[in-house]
Amino acid sequence: MGTAVVEDGMAAQEFVPPVSLRVLGAVMDAYRQVFAERKSAQLLSRSNPLRRTGFDLDLVVESVRAEAEDVVSLSLVARDGQRLPAWTPGSHLDVFLPSGRQRQYSLCGDPADRMRYRIAVRQIHAGGGGSREVHEALRAGDPLRIRGPRNAFTFIHAPSYLFVAGGIGITPILPMVKAADAAGARWKMVYLGRSRETMPFLDELRECAGGELEIRPDDEFGVPQVADLIGRAEPGAAVYVCGPPPVLGAAQRTMFVVNPTGSLHTERFSALPVVDGKEFDLRLARTGTTIRVGADEPALAAIRREIPGVVYSCQQGFCGTCKVAVLAGGVDHRDRTLLESEREDYMLTCVSRAAGESLVLDL
Repeated sequence: MGTAVVEDGMAAQEFVPPVSLRVLGAVMDAYRQVFAERKSAQLLSRSNPLRRTGFDLDLVVESVRAEAEDVVSLSLVARDGQRLPAWTPGSHLDVFLPSGRQRQYSLCGDPADRMRYRIAVRQIHAGGGGSREVHEALRAGDPLRIRGPRNAFTFIHAPSYLFVAGGIGITPILPMVKAADAAGARWKMVYLGRSRETMPFLDELRECAGGELEIRPDDEFGVPQVADLIGRAEPGAAVYVCGPPPVLGAAQRTMFVVNPTGSLHTERFSALPVVDGKEFDLRLARTGTTIRVGADEPALAAIRREIPGVVYSCQQGFCGTCKVAVLAGGVDHRDRTLLESEREDYMLTCVSRAAGESLVLDL
């Protein structure tokens, strides 16, 4: 069975013999430019970087644009026109809406454009209200606080790629397709949706002419068999899937059956469902409040009822943003992040739970 392994590192730099003063001057100019950009990013941030993967930024909505049925894109810029922190395909922002709601949206613009970020939001009429607030309340000129960029959906180098996007799942995939196309890599893209009218960024995808693009709305082709789609990947390909839970689940079940030499990379937009959960009491030491955590809800969801502004991000147990000290009680750890040395004293509230009847947290 194949597994995906991603390593980040810094390339070694060869020794360079002495150069002319003219070339040395050019090198120093480049160094000063890089230093100035880093200093600019530090000044733009109102607080310290978070886990080396994001900044707190106060931005402004530059524009709001309709991209498809029930989908709008927002262009965000710095208040003073400074360059924004760099990002890579797969990155997302934590967005703090005027109501206090916190939501995560993938960056779907151009990583080379350091002057603005672009996100896209589908309105979910039966959702928790965040998407409706974006659609109904945000206008050009409105301030908007964000945290990021963060990347938990890293775009890796691979001999070839297969991209499968369902609905608004196109947002993290779009910059990846453009990057693969610009690099001259072999790629295939299958874009799923209810109808063409509901599928944003079709024109931008068609501009990527170096690979194979298939636009597959359900009202024209029917509901797809995900295993058949995954089977289109070349041996050893990196397969990126983002979309509704049924699409992700089918990809995870079938990937290494139909393509055992490839690597599967997925991202979901909602918290993981609680499996084999039991109710427990959660005491928040700083507020003195005890709350009941339901058998089918994350501890984080219960905490947010009492502390709406508590920080979190991925809701899937890998970013570490919701890490909190445990003052009493045993923890059923379900994350992929904490070190063994941390597990006695800390937990990630987005996925982990009480191992017994109660927990006391430093909140």
